[in-house]
Amino acid sequence: MAERSTAAGKQRSQPADRGDVRTPPLRPGGYDPADYATHVVRSAEEAGVSPLLVMTVLHNEAYKPHHPLLERLWQWWKPGASFGVANMHRAAFEEVRRTHGLSQRWQDLRDDPAFAVHAAALHLKDLDRSLPQRHVHRYTRDELLALGYNAGERNMRAFARGVPPGPLARSYLRRFREHRSRAAEILADCGKPRDAVAG
Repeated sequence: MAERSTAAGKQRSQPADRGDVRTPPLRPGGYDPADYATHVVRSAEEAGVSPLLVMTVLHNEAYKPHHPLLERLWQWWKPGASFGVANMHRAAFEEVRRTHGLSQRWQDLRDDPAFAVHAAALHLKDLDRSLPQRHVHRYTRDELLALGYNAGERNMRAFARGVPPGPLARSYLRRFREHRSRAAEILADCGKPRDAVAG
Protein backbone atom coordinates (compact mmCIF):
# COMPACT_ATOMS: atom_id res chain seq x y z
CA MET A 1 0.00 0.00 0.00
CA ALA A 2 2.82 2.41 0.91
CA GLU A 3 4.56 1.66 -2.41
CA ARG A 4 1.39 2.42 -4.35
CA SER A 5 0.82 5.75 -2.55
CA THR A 6 4.46 6.75 -3.04
CA ALA A 7 4.20 6.01 -6.76
CA ALA A 8 1.00 8.04 -6.97
CA GLY A 9 2.69 10.87 -5.09
CA LYS A 10 5.55 10.84 -7.61
CA GLN A 11 3.11 11.27 -10.48
CA ARG A 12 1.27 14.16 -8.83
CA SER A 13 4.23 16.02 -7.40
CA GLN A 14 6.00 17.11 -10.58
CA PRO A 15 5.63 20.87 -11.01
CA ALA A 16 3.82 22.17 -14.04
CA ASP A 17 5.68 24.15 -16.68
CA ARG A 18 7.04 27.12 -14.81
CA GLY A 19 7.82 29.34 -17.78
CA ASP A 20 9.72 32.53 -17.04
CA VAL A 21 10.24 32.98 -13.33
CA ARG A 22 11.58 36.25 -11.98
CA THR A 23 14.67 35.92 -9.78
CA PRO A 24 14.32 37.85 -6.52
CA PRO A 25 16.26 41.12 -6.65
CA LEU A 26 19.73 41.49 -5.20
CA ARG A 27 18.99 44.59 -3.16
CA PRO A 28 17.35 43.96 0.22
CA GLY A 29 13.75 45.09 0.41
CA GLY A 30 13.10 44.66 -3.31
CA TYR A 31 11.44 41.26 -3.05
CA ASP A 32 7.65 40.96 -3.33
CA PRO A 33 5.86 37.60 -2.91
CA ALA A 34 3.17 38.91 -5.30
CA ASP A 35 5.62 38.20 -8.13
CA TYR A 36 4.90 34.50 -7.62
CA ALA A 37 1.10 34.60 -7.31
CA THR A 38 0.58 32.50 -10.44
CA HIS A 39 2.94 29.84 -9.13
CA VAL A 40 1.30 29.94 -5.71
CA VAL A 41 -2.13 29.26 -7.22
CA ARG A 42 -0.85 26.47 -9.47
CA SER A 43 1.23 24.76 -6.78
CA ALA A 44 -1.48 25.05 -4.14
CA GLU A 45 -4.04 23.50 -6.48
CA GLU A 46 -1.65 20.67 -7.38
CA ALA A 47 -0.96 20.01 -3.69
CA GLY A 48 -4.58 20.39 -2.60
CA VAL A 49 -3.95 23.19 -0.11
CA SER A 50 -5.26 26.73 0.17
CA PRO A 51 -3.52 29.26 -2.11
CA LEU A 52 -4.15 31.83 0.61
CA LEU A 53 -2.20 29.70 3.10
CA VAL A 54 0.76 29.38 0.72
CA MET A 55 0.78 33.07 -0.20
CA THR A 56 0.56 34.15 3.43
CA VAL A 57 3.46 31.84 4.35
CA LEU A 58 5.49 33.44 1.53
CA HIS A 59 4.79 36.85 3.05
CA ASN A 60 5.90 35.62 6.46
CA GLU A 61 9.11 34.28 4.93
CA ALA A 62 9.89 37.50 3.01
CA TYR A 63 11.89 39.04 5.84
CA LYS A 64 15.27 38.41 4.20
CA PRO A 65 16.68 38.87 0.67
CA HIS A 66 16.14 35.76 -1.45
CA HIS A 67 18.58 36.39 -4.29
CA PRO A 68 20.51 33.16 -5.10
CA LEU A 69 23.89 34.87 -4.67
CA LEU A 70 22.98 36.20 -1.24
CA GLU A 71 21.67 32.80 -0.19
CA ARG A 72 24.93 31.17 -1.30
CA LEU A 73 26.91 33.68 0.76
CA TRP A 74 24.64 33.18 3.75
CA GLN A 75 25.02 29.40 3.50
CA TRP A 76 28.80 29.80 3.49
CA TRP A 77 28.46 31.69 6.76
CA LYS A 78 25.66 29.49 8.18
CA PRO A 79 25.58 26.01 6.56
CA GLY A 80 22.20 25.11 8.06
CA ALA A 81 20.45 28.16 6.58
CA SER A 82 17.12 27.80 4.82
CA PHE A 83 16.81 28.25 1.05
CA GLY A 84 14.41 29.75 -1.46
CA VAL A 85 11.57 32.25 -1.41
CA ALA A 86 9.73 29.98 1.05
CA ASN A 87 12.74 29.65 3.42
CA MET A 88 12.73 25.85 3.56
CA HIS A 89 15.21 24.06 5.80
CA ARG A 90 17.04 21.06 4.46
CA ALA A 91 15.42 18.49 6.79
CA ALA A 92 11.92 19.61 5.79
CA PHE A 93 12.84 19.59 2.11
CA GLU A 94 14.40 16.12 2.25
CA GLU A 95 11.23 14.77 3.84
CA VAL A 96 9.14 16.36 1.07
CA ARG A 97 11.55 15.06 -1.58
CA ARG A 98 11.28 11.49 -0.29
CA THR A 99 7.51 11.59 0.20
CA HIS A 100 6.74 13.04 -3.23
CA GLY A 101 9.59 11.60 -5.29
CA LEU A 102 11.08 14.94 -6.29
CA SER A 103 14.16 14.76 -8.47
CA GLN A 104 15.42 18.24 -7.61
CA ARG A 105 17.92 18.94 -4.83
CA TRP A 106 17.64 21.20 -1.80
CA GLN A 107 20.09 23.65 -3.40
CA ASP A 108 17.68 24.07 -6.32
CA LEU A 109 15.32 25.98 -4.03
CA ARG A 110 17.57 29.06 -4.09
CA ASP A 111 17.80 29.18 -7.91
CA ASP A 112 14.23 28.28 -8.82
CA PRO A 113 11.52 30.31 -7.04
CA ALA A 114 8.69 28.37 -8.68
CA PHE A 115 10.15 25.09 -7.42
CA ALA A 116 10.55 26.61 -3.95
CA VAL A 117 6.86 27.54 -3.95
CA HIS A 118 5.95 24.04 -5.18
CA ALA A 119 7.99 22.38 -2.42
CA ALA A 120 6.44 24.64 0.22
CA ALA A 121 2.92 23.73 -0.95
CA LEU A 122 3.77 20.02 -0.75
CA HIS A 123 5.20 20.50 2.75
CA LEU A 124 2.01 22.24 3.86
CA LYS A 125 0.02 19.35 2.38
CA ASP A 126 2.06 16.87 4.42
CA LEU A 127 1.59 18.94 7.57
CA ASP A 128 -2.16 19.01 6.90
CA ARG A 129 -2.23 15.22 6.71
CA SER A 130 -0.62 14.95 10.15
CA LEU A 131 -2.79 17.59 11.84
CA PRO A 132 -5.68 16.10 13.84
CA GLN A 133 -9.14 17.06 12.63
CA ARG A 134 -10.06 18.24 16.13
CA HIS A 135 -7.92 20.98 17.65
CA VAL A 136 -8.21 23.88 20.07
CA HIS A 137 -10.48 26.62 18.76
CA ARG A 138 -8.10 29.51 19.33
CA TYR A 139 -6.36 28.69 16.02
CA THR A 140 -7.71 28.08 12.54
CA ARG A 141 -6.41 25.09 10.65
CA ASP A 142 -4.35 27.37 8.38
CA GLU A 143 -2.83 29.06 11.42
CA LEU A 144 -1.75 25.69 12.82
CA LEU A 145 -0.30 24.70 9.44
CA ALA A 146 1.65 27.95 9.30
CA LEU A 147 2.93 27.28 12.83
CA GLY A 148 3.92 23.81 11.67
CA TYR A 149 5.79 25.29 8.73
CA ASN A 150 7.67 27.54 11.13
CA ALA A 151 8.13 25.36 14.21
CA GLY A 152 7.87 21.82 12.88
CA GLU A 153 5.24 19.08 12.81
CA ARG A 154 5.67 17.92 16.42
CA ASN A 155 5.26 21.44 17.77
CA MET A 156 2.25 22.01 15.50
CA ARG A 157 0.53 18.95 16.95
CA ALA A 158 1.30 20.17 20.47
CA PHE A 159 -0.18 23.60 19.69
CA ALA A 160 -3.25 21.83 18.30
CA ARG A 161 -3.68 20.11 21.69
CA GLY A 162 -3.47 23.44 23.50
CA VAL A 163 0.22 23.71 24.42
CA PRO A 164 1.01 27.44 24.24
CA PRO A 165 3.51 28.50 21.56
CA GLY A 166 6.79 30.12 22.57
CA PRO A 167 7.67 33.73 21.73
CA LEU A 168 9.08 32.99 18.25
CA ALA A 169 6.03 30.97 17.22
CA ARG A 170 3.70 33.64 18.64
CA SER A 171 5.53 36.29 16.61
CA TYR A 172 5.21 34.14 13.48
CA LEU A 173 1.48 33.69 14.10
CA ARG A 174 0.98 37.42 14.65
CA ARG A 175 2.71 38.22 11.35
CA PHE A 176 0.73 35.48 9.60
CA ARG A 177 -2.51 37.10 10.72
CA GLU A 178 -1.27 40.55 9.67
CA HIS A 179 -0.28 39.35 6.18
CA ARG A 180 -3.50 37.43 5.51
CA SER A 181 -5.50 40.31 3.98
CA ARG A 182 -2.61 41.42 1.73
CA ALA A 183 -2.17 37.84 0.51
CA ALA A 184 -5.91 37.62 -0.26
CA GLU A 185 -5.76 40.88 -2.26
CA ILE A 186 -2.86 39.58 -4.34
CA LEU A 187 -4.65 36.34 -5.16
CA ALA A 188 -7.85 38.21 -6.02
CA ASP A 189 -5.84 40.46 -8.36
CA CYS A 190 -4.44 37.42 -10.16
CA GLY A 191 -7.98 36.20 -10.88
CA LYS A 192 -8.62 33.81 -7.99
CA PRO A 193 -12.05 34.52 -6.45
CA ARG A 194 -11.95 35.36 -2.74
CA ASP A 195 -14.13 32.38 -1.77
CA ALA A 196 -11.72 30.08 -3.64
CA VAL A 197 -8.59 31.43 -1.94
CA ALA A 198 -10.04 31.09 1.54
CA GLY A 199 -9.49 27.34 1.44
